[in-house]
Amino acid sequence: MTTTIRRAAGLATAAVMCAATAGITAVPAQAAPGQRGKLISSAPLTNAAALPSAAKNRFVTYVSEGARGQRIRVTGTVAVPKGTPPRGGWPVLSWAHGTTGTADACAPSADTANGPAHDYLSITEKYLDKWVARGFAVVQTDYEGLGTPGGHPYMNGASEANAVTDIVRAARRADHRIGRDWFVAGHSQGGQATLYTAASRSRDIRLRGAVAIAPGSQMSQAAEYVKAQHPGAETALPFLFVLLNGAKAADPSFVPEDLLTPRAGAAAKAGRTNACLLQLKQLSANLPLDKVFRADADLTRFENYYDSQEALGLNLKVPTLVAQGTADREVSPAATQNLVKDLCSRYGSIAYRAFDGADHRASIDASFEASLKFVQDLRAGRTPPTTC
Repeated sequence: MTTTIRRAAGLATAAVMCAATAGITAVPAQAAPGQRGKLISSAPLTNAAALPSAAKNRFVTYVSEGARGQRIRVTGTVAVPKGTPPRGGWPVLSWAHGTTGTADACAPSADTANGPAHDYLSITEKYLDKWVARGFAVVQTDYEGLGTPGGHPYMNGASEANAVTDIVRAARRADHRIGRDWFVAGHSQGGQATLYTAASRSRDIRLRGAVAIAPGSQMSQAAEYVKAQHPGAETALPFLFVLLNGAKAADPSFVPEDLLTPRAGAAAKAGRTNACLLQLKQLSANLPLDKVFRADADLTRFENYYDSQEALGLNLKVPTLVAQGTADREVSPAATQNLVKDLCSRYGSIAYRAFDGADHRASIDASFEASLKFVQDLRAGRTPPTTC
């Protein structure tokens, strides 16, 4: 394979653990057959991922397309509102979650009150419950390789967009009261996934709009940022391990440990097996920045791959709201503004909203009312204001 992971592939872990946590029957690990969006299984969901305001919560497995163009099995959740659906069925919010990690235990559908990613998922679960309480069927993919065999190709735009889209199809097969009209929203990693989804097109289901909260960008710079020990690099270090493991999942011939010292390599390996983002923060807390990379580490392959996954250059197809907290230290407001400027050069229906004082995670709740109004305006046929 070439020294870069090809752009074409970019655009194109155990189900047993997840099932045991959710209290359902495990799904076999064979390759997923059938067309994208095929529902493989559906069962009641009772763990922390279940939304309290929903009439029904389901754990689903379905067919999607992975980073290398192969048919894959993906897991996720479906929450259906209480009451009678409107004409045409419940509108759908497909949620693209932010960074939890790359180990199977980090899958949102497997969350418990004591789960390794609950520090983040407890925030998004409360946020999503607001949507289902307001009459939206809420679906949430785990993405490729989270809770299913194989690695998770973190920040791979095509893989994420496929999983986000195909769970809407699967949800409609799981509950025929769910309609064709849907919206995508996501945070951080999921914000980048949202933009890739907004740039895709489907005929059988109608994507009406997108909400990208603090969308991840400039991923390729993370390694050099840590290596050069720039101010704030300690904050980037846990994400670096997730990024390295994501590159390996997209191209198994890429070996993160070839770039890392033994101590840093052990942290990266833990991220593939049992450590989610919180545990990676703990593992890297006392790791000196000058002890992360080997002296001869060549970052070119890593940087080329993540350059290919930037949302810069996308052609969006639906009205999009981009939300950003002004106190965010993990996704720079300046980077998001630059991204919006680039997207605006090709598509005019983009709105940018800054939320004063909100940090990376606080931007989720801070942007809820604006996001809800944005979606409601689109449903009512009103044209939301734009920034472009």
